[in-house]
Amino acid sequence: MYTWCLNLRGQREVELNPIIRRELLAALRSQKSVVLLTAVAVVFSLLVIFRWPAGDQVDLSGALSQQVFRVFGYGLLTTLVLMAPAFPATSIVRERTQGTLLLLLNSPMPVSRIYIGKFFGVSGFVLLVLITSLPGAAACFAMGGISLSSGLFALYSVLLLVVLEYTTVALFISSLAKSSDTALKNTYLLVLFIVVVSLGPHYFLQGQAGSLAVFADWLRNLSPVPAVMQVLGQTDVGSQGLISSSGAVWRFTVLSLGVSLAAIGLTVSRLNYRIFDRTRSQGMITNEQELSTRVARRFLYLVDPNRRKAGIPMFVNPVLVKEFRCRRFGRLHWLLRMVFLCAILSLGLTVVATTGTISWDVKTIGSILVVLQSALIVLITPSLASGLISGERESGGWELLQMTSLGGVRIITGKLMSVVWPVLLILCATLPGYGVMYWIDRTLKDQIIQVLNCQLLTALLAVSVGAAVSSLFRRTAVATTVAYALLLTICAGTMLVWVARDAPFGPRIVEAVLRWNPVAAALAVNETSGFETYSLIPQAWWISGALSAVLLVIFGVQSWRLARPQ
Repeated sequence: MYTWCLNLRGQREVELNPIIRRELLAALRSQKSVVLLTAVAVVFSLLVIFRWPAGDQVDLSGALSQQVFRVFGYGLLTTLVLMAPAFPATSIVRERTQGTLLLLLNSPMPVSRIYIGKFFGVSGFVLLVLITSLPGAAACFAMGGISLSSGLFALYSVLLLVVLEYTTVALFISSLAKSSDTALKNTYLLVLFIVVVSLGPHYFLQGQAGSLAVFADWLRNLSPVPAVMQVLGQTDVGSQGLISSSGAVWRFTVLSLGVSLAAIGLTVSRLNYRIFDRTRSQGMITNEQELSTRVARRFLYLVDPNRRKAGIPMFVNPVLVKEFRCRRFGRLHWLLRMVFLCAILSLGLTVVATTGTISWDVKTIGSILVVLQSALIVLITPSLASGLISGERESGGWELLQMTSLGGVRIITGKLMSVVWPVLLILCATLPGYGVMYWIDRTLKDQIIQVLNCQLLTALLAVSVGAAVSSLFRRTAVATTVAYALLLTICAGTMLVWVARDAPFGPRIVEAVLRWNPVAAALAVNETSGFETYSLIPQAWWISGALSAVLLVIFGVQSWRLARPQ
């Protein structure tokens, strides 16, 4: 019997994909993973315990259990959105940078088995998070009023599709990226677009006729939020809500499966020896071209990326110039192109609204500008700021900076200003649109100033979060993940409480939570539909300013400590 058990155990070890064991065990051996799984189980259990009926009173209508179930569902969705892309985004690119991907491709394992091992290995930890939430889900079901098939089963089916889609998309981006931090940045940018930005067009185009409105209706079903809201019994959030029709679950199912299958096919096609091929441009220097070419490029490009750079003046911080010229993401010429594109878009929106092409009022245009500007800040700022200190420490450049004649204060200020200037450019992107709004209605002066103050605090908070996290972590990939998680929790996670307003969250709770979100404050000042009843100013300014000050102090103290001679 003992020999038979040993043989059976040996057969199972042989049959089990070794990549699954390596990836999953590497994640579970970390103490942070154990703490995270325990915290998820405790938090979701406490959500139910705190709302459990006291004494002999039982809610026969099931309204209380439905409210608890909504909090449970939204909290679990937020946790998965923040956690699901983290592990797969670095899986393949880490293998390539360490040199083990070539060994995998040379092994007898077929490519399909390598991908299956990667998929289940990196998604296993997220699936464990779902498993640890089952006691809380069982308690919600025991309270009554929740259907097992259309409630719990439907919710976990949607969440499994979220894990499937984000894992496959993150693995595809990991196969394209050249470094772990780049993979994380691009993955979280795409996830933020899918979850939040895809809801925007339908929010403003709902109720209108035409192919553009139909496209916006399908686009918003890329996000899991409409499907989860339908499962939780919220099929409408008012006349201007994000959800206004049924069928969100099956639409999300079709779109998520389509995106997942496309990502799987593209990733498997890249898992071969061609993944190591990197085509490099021969390069071109504008100063060495013909006179006509040089004149044409001076007209076409305000900042020519192929022009030979001039020397650094004495009054300019060399660390600032080094950041602009060396980092791959956030180069000045790309930022200027993006700013001009957003400026043209903002002017176009105001023009089509004022000429009657689209039946939008000034408040609707202002809301679109707020969403556009906030999305740019949240998408770009963490990727720029999360590698300020951690990137130098990881690559060994921090020691080289300490060997220079530059003082610690000049190094730190140069690093910080390399993020501040691009963010200021982003803030200027929608100023033409606000200028047209003021020209249309001069009474909006105070409102526009308050909205711009909220956007300025949003940018300050984003820079502070990224800088503080960068000084606390040594690896850029970890710092990027934490920075995006914190900023998305503040700017997007709090919006889930607003989505669940009146059931189960009351007006006071929603208003207290939204005061931590400067984006919500800007929407409230602009009297956007759904936010006009909340008074968030000036409390939101004080909270965002105080939080940014604390984070900047942490960044300064930690950077000063690292800049001291060892």
